Amino acid sequence: MSPEASDFLYPFIEREETGAESLLTDLATSASGKWAQSTKLRLDTLAALGPEIRATAAAMAERFGAGGQLFSFGNGGSSTDALEFARVLTRPPWGTPVPARSLAVDQAVLTAISNDVGFEIVFSRQLIAYARPGDIALGFSTSGNSDNLMAAFAEARKRGMLTIGLAGYDGGRMGASDDVAHCLTVRSDSVHRIQEAQAAVAHALWDALQTELRQEGAA
Repeated sequence: MSPEASDFLYPFIEREETGAESLLTDLATSASGKWAQSTKLRLDTLAALGPEIRATAAAMAERFGAGGQLFSFGNGGSSTDALEFARVLTRPPWGTPVPARSLAVDQAVLTAISNDVGFEIVFSRQLIAYARPGDIALGFSTSGNSDNLMAAFAEARKRGMLTIGLAGYDGGRMGASDDVAHCLTVRSDSVHRIQEAQAAVAHALWDALQTELRQEGAA
């Protein structure tokens, strides 16, 4: 018998299981376990990255105060994180809005560059077109190894931009690269848990940025 398509999602469910009650119990146990893992990882990550998040926020506030803007980018699920971060910066629920733009949102630009030149420079080409010295480049990646992000960071550093990466695992190439000034790494080998924790890190970074902007406004 061939494996079910959902086996990788629910490996604990036996193929011959037919009772609804036991199946629901297994699903509830799985969900509870994943929630506990996610919560612990988020709390541990925020505690470990607290000083670096504050230092990154201070560097961002300095760039915004000098008239800079932020460009965010990522692939796949990370592209939605990049878009959400740009949105919360430009339309915050409270506090000071700052200029930001997601490089993963324009379908015409993405497909044109990918088709005509190559996907590995889909973000760096946009930075060449839009960014200036003093701006900020922020990339999301679960692996920390995406070629197009590394190309974007290299271009950003060359142009005098502040470079920030959110990575998973051990940070990958982003964590080891001189092109990334601040790499906020979620130390996990689960893509799902990494992305959940990265969302918490991004929110903490935004909150720390708001604190910095308030302090600058009061000075």
